[in-house]
Amino acid sequence: MIRALALLLLPLSVQAEVYRISTYNTELSRNGPGLLLRDIQRDDAQVEAVVEVIAAARPDVIALQGIDWDLEGAALSALSEKLREAGLDFPYHFSAQPNAGLETPLDLDGDGKTQGPGDAQGWGKFTGHGGVAVLSRFEIMTDDVQDYTDLRWKDLPGAALPRSDGLPFPSEAAHDIQRLSSTVHWVLPIETPQGRFSLMTFHAAPPVFDGPEDRNGLRNGDEIRLWSVLLNGGLGPVPQGPFVIAADANLDPSRGEGHKQAIRALLTDPKVQDPIPKDPSGSSATVEWKATGEMRVDYVLPSSDLQILETGIVWPVEGDTLYDSARRASRHRLVWVDIILP
Repeated sequence: MIRALALLLLPLSVQAEVYRISTYNTELSRNGPGLLLRDIQRDDAQVEAVVEVIAAARPDVIALQGIDWDLEGAALSALSEKLREAGLDFPYHFSAQPNAGLETPLDLDGDGKTQGPGDAQGWGKFTGHGGVAVLSRFEIMTDDVQDYTDLRWKDLPGAALPRSDGLPFPSEAAHDIQRLSSTVHWVLPIETPQGRFSLMTFHAAPPVFDGPEDRNGLRNGDEIRLWSVLLNGGLGPVPQGPFVIAADANLDPSRGEGHKQAIRALLTDPKVQDPIPKDPSGSSATVEWKATGEMRVDYVLPSSDLQILETGIVWPVEGDTLYDSARRASRHRLVWVDIILP
């Protein structure tokens, strides 16, 4: 209805197809491989609530965080089938092995031990724990995907690597293998009837749960900064055409811990727009954690050449039919932006 009303306000000469792009940290990750698929098949209450929230938002393209990856894509396919049964068909999927849970032989978190969740390339109890996936109504041009997931942290221009007492933390050997992405960094070209745009997505590490070396805080900042480096040619060819960054950056511009300049620089980059979506109460918060309260950490940022019609955050007020489901689904809120391609 919102999109229909918005189009009626446009002159006939400029009416065009509107695409809703969204991001949602579903928090569907489980404590072991195969458990998410089991819960989807069992009609788990949280899974059903996530499906209800996504179906209500009706995105054309959605980036999902906190969804366990498996080699055959069984959990993602099962979730997609649930959405189809709810009236929302995503014929195109993309997921790939994240750094989360990808084992290494070294002590990467500096606790003096190896083979723990913090010694994986990205924190995780098993390979693919808390991965990222994209569902789309339109074809994802998989042959043209730019994947920076295996980029070593030290190879990012200007990398802010952790140090302790002037020495690499936890070791030089760790710096030599440590990847930047805690999950993934993808640029996914998507072909629509009106032309192609790129979806850029990631899920950054939380800038907490570390020590005075600030390993997680520094990593979070550089994971966010990767996009500015990429858009300014620092990682090779600059992605061409319009784009949308849809992701969980795990960093609020003004509240909580972390290097605020990283997210502020991205939000004010002249190549992107920050429409600051709001929920029905007028809040721009996208998550509520018990320890910190409400924060804005999930973002949909269209490139500056895209026209923005409407924006929103799915967080219904009490009395709305979706109120209970939204809170059962995730502590995070689904964020969406309606765009028109140039």
